Parts: sequence; structure tokens; C-alpha cells
Amino acid sequence: MSERTGDLFKGLVIGGLIGAALGILFAPKSGKETREDIGRKTDEIISKAKEEYEKAVEKSKLAYEAAVKRLGDLQTSAKAKVEEVETKVTELASQGAETIQDNKTRLKKAIDAGVEAYREEKSKKPA
Repeated sequence: MSERTGDLFKGLVIGGLIGAALGILFAPKSGKETREDIGRKTDEIISKAKEEYEKAVEKSKLAYEAAVKRLGDLQTSAKAKVEEVETKVTELASQGAETIQDNKTRLKKAIDAGVEAYREEKSKKPA
């Protein structure tokens, strides 16, 4: 129960008690009638307090359920983002590996071509 609801509940009880006490002090009724009035007012106050308590519990339950649903939605969204990032990282790693392999192949070809060119030049020169 929230602090605000608790304050409301306290206010209802205290207000009801004060009203009942003032009613007893200023009532021009017999003792039996006064006791019946007190009993009736007490029942009314208890009934109103129960109603307010049940309303507060229902509001709290709805707020809790909404928070749980929101957390579930956030969890689903976070999982989707993680999967998206994992996929992107895998793609980038694959592209990086392909690029490295391509560069290795090109470098090997360039070295082979350089070695071949050197051999050709060396064979053309008279010793």
C-alpha cells in the first residue's frame, strides 16, 4: 500500500472516530440509541475503510502487472537487440576474414610476380 493510500486510510479512521465521539457528546438520545448509532457508524467506517483498502490493493495489483509486462517487453526488446548485434559482429568478422584472405592472396601473387620479374631480369643480364 502506498504512503498516500495509507494516509487516506488513517484519515478515514481518525475522522470517523472523531465524528463518532462528537456525535456521542452532543446527541440528545438515550444510551441504547447512542450505542446503536455508534455501532452503525463503526460498521460504516469499517466498510468504507475496507472499500478504500480493496481499491488501493487493486490499483497496486494493476500497477504491478503493468510493470511486469513492461519489463517483459523490455527483456524481449533487449534480446532482439543482442541477437541483432551478434549477427552484425558475425558478419563483420566473416567479412574481415575474407578481406584478410584476399589480401594474403594478392600479396602472395605480388611477391611471386616480383620474384619472377627479378629472375627474368637476372637471366637477361650477362654475367
